[in-house]
Amino acid sequence: MPLLTATEKVQLGARAALGKKAADLRVLDLQGISGVADFFLICSGASTTQIETIVEAVRHALKVEGARPLHSEGTPESGWLLLDYGDVVMHVFLDETREFYSLERLWGDAPLLSVEC
Repeated sequence: MPLLTATEKVQLGARAALGKKAADLRVLDLQGISGVADFFLICSGASTTQIETIVEAVRHALKVEGARPLHSEGTPESGWLLLDYGDVVMHVFLDETREFYSLERLWGDAPLLSVEC
């Protein structure tokens, strides 16, 4: 099975998240800006149940294509879940937690990647 590119991973993850009604989804293109990852996918859910559902949908969609996270972090109760695929890091937040961490502001110089649905 061919390996997914970073762009394919983030697009697939974005479609899966949007399929579970993720809100305010943004993909930051960090290529050439940071060595952390090529892309950050950031989105929000309205409840701990929804953010958990979004993460599971993303994890499943990527697993079907042969991609597994290198690391995952957070709990629904903390208001933040993270899936680290190496070149793509996916953050799923509750709104208030997202505002607190303000990743979009922290990485404000990163261009946004449009998501193909």
